Amino acid sequence: MSMTFAELAQQAETQAPEISENWKQGRTAYGGLSAALLLAHAQSTGSDLPPLRSALVNFTGPVTGSPDLSSDILRQGRNVTTIASRADNDGQAVCTATFSFGAARDSHLHVDCPAPDAPSPDACEPFIDQESSFIPAFTRNFDTRLIEGTRPMTGGTRGYLRCWSRHKDEASREGEAALLCLADILPPSTLPIMQQFGPVSSMTWICNFLRAPETDEGWYQVEADLTAAMDGYCSQVMRVWNSRGEMVVEGMQSIAVFV
Repeated sequence: MSMTFAELAQQAETQAPEISENWKQGRTAYGGLSAALLLAHAQSTGSDLPPLRSALVNFTGPVTGSPDLSSDILRQGRNVTTIASRADNDGQAVCTATFSFGAARDSHLHVDCPAPDAPSPDACEPFIDQESSFIPAFTRNFDTRLIEGTRPMTGGTRGYLRCWSRHKDEASREGEAALLCLADILPPSTLPIMQQFGPVSSMTWICNFLRAPETDEGWYQVEADLTAAMDGYCSQVMRVWNSRGEMVVEGMQSIAVFV
């Protein structure tokens, strides 16, 4: 049975969520979903949590079936609460995360990173053919439109992608966990320049949340920019802006490349 993100996130608050086939990426759950379910569990563990400020995620193995979720409050200070969360399959850690929640404070500093210009989502072509049998199942949960960059395995000269994206399910568009799920929607930025097929696998992911996840009609600009690749590993910078061009999330991901 297909599940929406909102339904899975609700499950994750109180029980082991059942990863349905529509959220698979090969033999594992889509990485953004795994991270977001841990966040949903962490938020159900804490009380009166301030906004999410940072997520540190480690993808340690395939997330399958109904992973057992656990969360521990490491410290609840006056301004910042830190929660460690973990997903296990058969007693083995398959995804771990540390979430930092922080209260807002008055500050004289205000530096932003506005989004590059972009046409409206309606003026952009779909990123992928969702009728194709070759695309990962999880991508069909999102409406993703190409703004700039080169699609995977099409002879690009730069590892760069920027798209509009939103959850198709309107009930799955609200909150920090929903945005964390969407923030990993783009394929690794190595794929536009790869000249042969081969597996790639995200290892670690850091996301800094800079403002509340609020946007028009669920649309966010999502960017993945390859900065370095060598010895079978690469590093990419990832950014998310709302419909007003305000940065909401900035992150970095380490990816293993097996070709």
